[in-house]
Amino acid sequence: MGIRGLMSFVEDHSNEFFTDLKVRDTKIVIDGYALFHRLCFNSNLELRYGGDYDSFADVVQKFFESLFACNICPYVVLDGGCDISDKKLKTLKDRAREKIQMAHSLSVGGGGYVCPLLIREVFIQVLIKLQVCFVQCFSEADRDIMTLANHWNCPVLSSDSDFCIFDLKTGFCPLNSFQWRNVSTIKGTGDCYIPAKCFSIDALCRHFSNMNKALLPLFAVLCGNDHINLPIMDTFLSKVRLPLGATSSKGRRHHRVLGLLNWLSHFANPTEALDNVLKYLPKKDRENVKEILCCSMEEYQQSQVKLQDFFQYGTYACPAALNLDLPEWVLVALAKGQLSPFISDALVLRRTILHTQVENMQQPNAHRISLPIRQIIYGLLLNASPHLENVSWNALPSQPPAFSEVERINKNIKTSIVNAVELPKDYSDLSKLTELSLAKRQILLLETLKVKQTILEPIPSSLKLLVSVSCYWLQHTEAKAKLHHLQALLLGMLMGPLHVIINSPDKEDLREDGARMLYEEFQRVKEQTRPGTRLDLDTAHIFCQWQCCLQMGMYLNQLLSAPLPEPDLTR
Repeated sequence: MGIRGLMSFVEDHSNEFFTDLKVRDTKIVIDGYALFHRLCFNSNLELRYGGDYDSFADVVQKFFESLFACNICPYVVLDGGCDISDKKLKTLKDRAREKIQMAHSLSVGGGGYVCPLLIREVFIQVLIKLQVCFVQCFSEADRDIMTLANHWNCPVLSSDSDFCIFDLKTGFCPLNSFQWRNVSTIKGTGDCYIPAKCFSIDALCRHFSNMNKALLPLFAVLCGNDHINLPIMDTFLSKVRLPLGATSSKGRRHHRVLGLLNWLSHFANPTEALDNVLKYLPKKDRENVKEILCCSMEEYQQSQVKLQDFFQYGTYACPAALNLDLPEWVLVALAKGQLSPFISDALVLRRTILHTQVENMQQPNAHRISLPIRQIIYGLLLNASPHLENVSWNALPSQPPAFSEVERINKNIKTSIVNAVELPKDYSDLSKLTELSLAKRQILLLETLKVKQTILEPIPSSLKLLVSVSCYWLQHTEAKAKLHHLQALLLGMLMGPLHVIINSPDKEDLREDGARMLYEEFQRVKEQTRPGTRLDLDTAHIFCQWQCCLQMGMYLNQLLSAPLPEPDLTR
């Protein structure tokens, strides 16, 4: 979520709305989505070559080490899939279009910010290695974050302006002023802290004539957030004369924020303010608009999900998820981040979004290559719950059930209809999928990836899935992979094992000197590609295709409860 123009507005008035904070000796609830984006985009990582995952993993590790040094106990909360209403679909499509433009800009040597495809999976793997507590919510995490932070009386760390609206007891620390790279020491004690700024909702309300903070959710929905985009609100905004007050503002962008806050400050409570908003609208629209606004304001109230129970006892109960009557093992795996939000979107909405990479925009999108893997995933998800059968999907009774995919076509997006593969009876009941033998689960995975068990026998277990995915990729005519592409990939896969040998406590390892030499040589080659090198688009596209195969290969492997070990993406 996010409210247009609000974050820059409060930051322009940081002396009034923020207090300096020395963060130490506390729990902190972290918006995981905001954190991995921030660390990905603000750490001088190379975004054009589809990863730099090892450097990203190092940055994430350093971030949490800073927290540990200050005795800060982090709890990371990640967004899940979209909820059953799919109310954010328009926003998600707009973002997908923006991503395509940025990916195109990066591909031709310009600037832009596009997360590499597997950044979320890498982030989760680092959390697991560092034993940082985390949970993946069933849908959007904001309310659950607020509710948990208030339960524990601790601050929230995010970059989402919605946290300026939530009534947080201990406040909200924006990521861009959270100086984790600058750990400081309290003189005389040796105790460490992280300098930060903390937003005060009370200071914001004081600034606007001591307005009632219960009016802020109405402000958020009138201003426009990711969930609500009512053209009729422009009717209200054009008719009401918004008082700008004495505060100077940068250009037009803060007029709406300033004007709405000043206007709302004249009302005692949300009911009175809402009645006044509706007066400006045609009578025929009032009831409908009132219902939409009230529903949207609910998003800022306490959540019924008790994340503290998950962190203390491992139990995750979300009413919205329970109502769908999904298999228990699926809900547990989603909460533990063992299944991706992609799976939850496919399951709940029969709609997925395929993220664009820095690829060749003239060619069909790189995800086309992994379509057969996705069709198997969709086939496994078909008979999930009787409750989902009632949702009006686009398949006619006589046709195989269909899923829709939002994907790139040239430099725009389109929604394609994809049929699920009807699988043998053994695989047709999602609730019993975990009860299938390892052999049966492995057979489906390897058949989908077009690889024979015998090929994998000599391969170290940590590389089996990577090699299987590479076999699938090589057999696809869409990927015009040559021998040198494969050799480069295999060398890249060695980085992990080499890193383990070099950093192993067993100093008698005779391979260490050779491993170190090879590792340093790899690093030297990687550094050489940096300054202003023009991207070879066809090569980039081929590796984007490989990464799409890896992504869907991993999701299928997760759905089948890991018949092959999950590869370590952090190296």
